[in-house]
Amino acid sequence: MSTQTAPGGAATRDHGGPDILCEDLVRIYSTEGVEIQALQGLNLRIEPGDVVALVGASGSGKSTLLNILSGLDKPTGGRATVAGVNLGSMSRQQRVHYQRHTVGFVWQQTSRNLMPFLTAAENVALPLLISNAREKRERVAELLDLLGVSDVRDRRPAEMSGGQQQRVAIATAVANNPSVLLADEPTGELDDAMSAVVLDAMREASEQLGVTVLIVTHDPTIADHVRRTVQIRDGRTSTEVLRHTEVDEHGVEHLVAQEYTVIDRAGRMQLPSGYMTELDLRDRVRLELEKDHVGVWPDSERNKPVEPQEVEAGITEPATAPPSPESATTRHTTQEDDPHAAFRPPTQQRPGQDDAQGRGEQHREEGQ
Repeated sequence: MSTQTAPGGAATRDHGGPDILCEDLVRIYSTEGVEIQALQGLNLRIEPGDVVALVGASGSGKSTLLNILSGLDKPTGGRATVAGVNLGSMSRQQRVHYQRHTVGFVWQQTSRNLMPFLTAAENVALPLLISNAREKRERVAELLDLLGVSDVRDRRPAEMSGGQQQRVAIATAVANNPSVLLADEPTGELDDAMSAVVLDAMREASEQLGVTVLIVTHDPTIADHVRRTVQIRDGRTSTEVLRHTEVDEHGVEHLVAQEYTVIDRAGRMQLPSGYMTELDLRDRVRLELEKDHVGVWPDSERNKPVEPQEVEAGITEPATAPPSPESATTRHTTQEDDPHAAFRPPTQQRPGQDDAQGRGEQHREEGQ
């Protein structure tokens, strides 16, 4: 398809560009009328021969992406290309060829990677037999030696340790010289010491065989064993950490890690959650374009206290005295007698009002 075998058992490519390219990848699942958007426009680019860890919490979309890249699932939207193969347009026959020759796969559960009734050597030879490869015996011996498990070649999986099983599984996955090796939590069932051994074996396989490795995990400690770590959050790639070594003036090597954020084609990006918490970045932030960078600040207007209304200097409003009971009674009575009193100026009185009040006072005096 897109992978050829070079002398020495290493993979070569007849395609240009990256080995893994995802552009605005979307995957939506529908369950009982409810839509779940597992991938929300994910973008990812991995160059040939690179070793990358894809890190994210449970539910972030890691497994969904891995299923698409391995040919087990199809995206709802966007575009995914592996080793020059468009995963959205493969026929069933092309998909089988793709899974046999273009990608290799290592599962977290060691029992899923190996046939329990076959020895280590027989497990590695199985994909070679299916693809009618030549020089099977030499290839099996080469891979077992490369991954440091030549001493268990005649043992069945039940007779190996967990780390030995995973290294034999890696040898089986790369037997047909794939361009890309996908690993789903390959150290999930191993202790820290054995995890380091397995990760070093994958890195060695990448260097010696030229295979591109993508490790999907939720364990952040794996990042120490790879050059590049990509963080996935809410179905999108959010940040990346690139590592390289530098030698100081005393000849001592130091590991340098630099963190980057990912910007998609629409200009959207996700800031690291630690930055957002530390600076209380939420709802909206203030941006400012500088000569060589973009500044991001918390929204100062959000928490700004409301200042009292300014009063013009030298002008003081007179205090309003509370109304007397008599005036309150008069206003109340007047509004009941004349519904238009509220709209009449205070100095204006209804015609005959003085006469009516005078007659009322006269009646009260006669009664007394």
